[in-house]
Amino acid sequence: MTKVIVFSAPSGSGKSTLVNYLLQRGVNLHFSISATSRPPRGTERHGVEYYFLTPEAFRERIASGDFLEYEEVYQDRFYGTLKQQLDHQLEAGENVICDVDVKGGISIKQHYGARCLSVFIQPPSIEALRVRLEGRGTETPEAIQMRLDKAAYEMSFADQFDTIIVNDDLAAAQAEIYKVVTTFLDEA
Repeated sequence: MTKVIVFSAPSGSGKSTLVNYLLQRGVNLHFSISATSRPPRGTERHGVEYYFLTPEAFRERIASGDFLEYEEVYQDRFYGTLKQQLDHQLEAGENVICDVDVKGGISIKQHYGARCLSVFIQPPSIEALRVRLEGRGTETPEAIQMRLDKAAYEMSFADQFDTIIVNDDLAAAQAEIYKVVTTFLDEA
C-alpha cells in the first residue's frame, strides 16, 4: 500500500535539508503537486510544479471541498493540496511527500489516518532558530522576528504529529528521519 508522509516545520528548521537527504538516499518518495493562485514563475508548468488556478477558481474548489488543506498566505494568494491529486499519485503507486504548514499537516493526517505519517521538524530552540535565520543574511530584523513569532506558534502544534525530530545535530536528525520514514514505508 502506498503512503503519505507529511513534513511540517517552522522556517529555518532544516526541513528541506532533511527531505532532500531522504530523496538522495533513494527512498521511494514523490512530492505532491500543490495548487496555487499565483502566476507561474520562469519555466514552471501547470501540472508539473503546481496547478495554477485563478483566485476565483481556487475559491470555487474550496467551496466544493476539493482541498485536503489550503491557506490564503496573502490576499488572493492561495496554496493548497487537492484530494484528487494526492489520491491519483497514491493510486499510481507513489508514496507521497507533503510539505505543508502545521495545520495543513494535521488535516492531511486526519484524512489519511494510519496511511499517513506526520513528521514535525523542530529546531532545538527559538534562540537557535534566530541564529540560523540571522546567519542567512537575507532578511531584516523585523522579518526575522515575525518568523520567530510564527515559529513559536507552530511549535505549539508539535505534539499533534506522529513524530518530532529535533534538528540540533544534522547527522543525527538525518539518521533518525531515515529510520522513521523507511520503517513506516516498510510496514504492511
